[in-house]
Amino acid sequence: MRMFKRILQEVKEYKRASVATPIWMILEVLMEMVIPYLMASIIDDGVNAGDMGHIFRVGGVMIAAALVGLMGGLMGGRYGAKASAGLAKNLRESMYNQIQTFSFANIDKFSTAGLVTRLTTDVTNIQNAYQMMLRMMMRAPASMICALAMAFIINRKIATIYLVAVLILAVVLYFIISNATAYFKQAFPKYDALNASVQENVSAIRVVKAYVREEEETGKFKKASRNIYNIFVKAEKNVIINMPVMQFTVYSCIILISWVGAKLIVGSELTTGELMSLLTYCMNILMSLMMLSMVFVMISMSTASMERVCGVLNEESDLHNPKHPVTEVSDGSIVFRDVAFSYHKQGGEPVLKDINLNIGSGETIGILGGTGSAKTSLVNLISRLYDVTEGEILVGGHNVKEYDMEVLRNQVAVVLQKNVLFSGSIYENLRWGNKNATEEECRRACKLACADEFISRFPDGYETRIEQGGSNVSGGQKQRLCIARALLKNPKILILDDSTSAVDTATDARIRRAFREEIPGTTKLIIAQRISSVQDADRILVLDDGRISGFGTHEELLADNEIYREVYESQTGGSGDFDEKEAD
Repeated sequence: MRMFKRILQEVKEYKRASVATPIWMILEVLMEMVIPYLMASIIDDGVNAGDMGHIFRVGGVMIAAALVGLMGGLMGGRYGAKASAGLAKNLRESMYNQIQTFSFANIDKFSTAGLVTRLTTDVTNIQNAYQMMLRMMMRAPASMICALAMAFIINRKIATIYLVAVLILAVVLYFIISNATAYFKQAFPKYDALNASVQENVSAIRVVKAYVREEEETGKFKKASRNIYNIFVKAEKNVIINMPVMQFTVYSCIILISWVGAKLIVGSELTTGELMSLLTYCMNILMSLMMLSMVFVMISMSTASMERVCGVLNEESDLHNPKHPVTEVSDGSIVFRDVAFSYHKQGGEPVLKDINLNIGSGETIGILGGTGSAKTSLVNLISRLYDVTEGEILVGGHNVKEYDMEVLRNQVAVVLQKNVLFSGSIYENLRWGNKNATEEECRRACKLACADEFISRFPDGYETRIEQGGSNVSGGQKQRLCIARALLKNPKILILDDSTSAVDTATDARIRRAFREEIPGTTKLIIAQRISSVQDADRILVLDDGRISGFGTHEELLADNEIYREVYESQTGGSGDFDEKEAD
């Protein structure tokens, strides 16, 4: 019930349309119930009595009732569509806004494909179910109750046949729906696997083609598609029983009513017109049951979707602003005090242990370490993308938990390992760093990042359109654009997470020189695999298995740190990067 309440909270401005829909549907039902009664009057008092005037009078009323019923149906459909589409819109917006509040830890709970499925397939299921509930959930019971009431008014004996049929069908329907629901709950998580297969294949299509893996990828997609097919076939096998049971009940009722009705007509207990109206009410009752069965099937399908959508809506970010947040970062100083961090808060193995650092504002700090040494985890804690498990981190003299998160993140610019550009012009991508940046500021940032030199060679310059994911620029160009975007924030702290790995050493050196000369007051943390990228840093941090192995200048580490010395010698000897140590 709480799940349904949470979903209905998103109706919001479409409450009027949601209320108007069943009202119009009831009006349609009332008109439908009047028409068989009027038809009986035409047959008994008009046709049998030869009274043409009565036929015309009652026929006129029937036409008016039909028109009113038609209007009720049209308006019910219109408002139902508006309410259900509005609910879907609000659900998508609320989920999307909720996702924006998630910390990295929250996002880690959901796969990208799973979130896409929730925003699309699951919301569409809820939309269809809500529309059917507004229209059929009110119309079908109202039609069935009115038809039963009219049948009892005309003849109690025949109406009893309806009542027995309704009870039998209700029991059968319950078993059908309960079995089908279990399969539908299994089906929708399979959509996540299907979407993941498509997303992975499309985003990595160049790699797929380069390694001639089309056949294997097609096999993965077919397997995911087959899983969905198999589950839906099992569910539909249960659901399709509904139709023959309905048909059998309908025709059985018609035969019984005709047989009993004929006997009653012979005994003068029933008129021909009344029998015709009873047969019409029979069809109304059983069609209403059929509509209800469709509604229950749709609800059973959407229940699984509602659970998945509510999972996102009810997910609370584990990062929150304090009641009275600090709204200004005074400088770029960074202090780590006895910091430990684990991605799994409950009993997880720490990836960072016993981290104690004191970095002055404006310093350039190089960070080196092998793969898995937690370099990225360390810098993610500074902008509070994750919270520490133990200890505390201070930026500008304040614990990062004391800041308004937006203020903190605006002063800590991060260029991540995985560079992302968005569809739009180069200017539009650069202004992600500062939406109010002038063209002159954009060009200056690009010059600092050594991006201006290749942008100027494009025919459209800074108006060049970047394709989705930055597919029309090289890896090095993409890195430089991302660095320029970060510089436009004018941050107190700039973090480059292996962000110059795709540029040549000469360009890398020019970027570092520009940082040193043009933004001396900004604290710069540079994660790299090449010692040449951090050799001239004020100090260099060496991480090993989540612990500090060494922290000092290039000369100090060469003298005192065995790991740093081995890597330096291997790289200056031409052997490779940080992870490639000299063989014994």
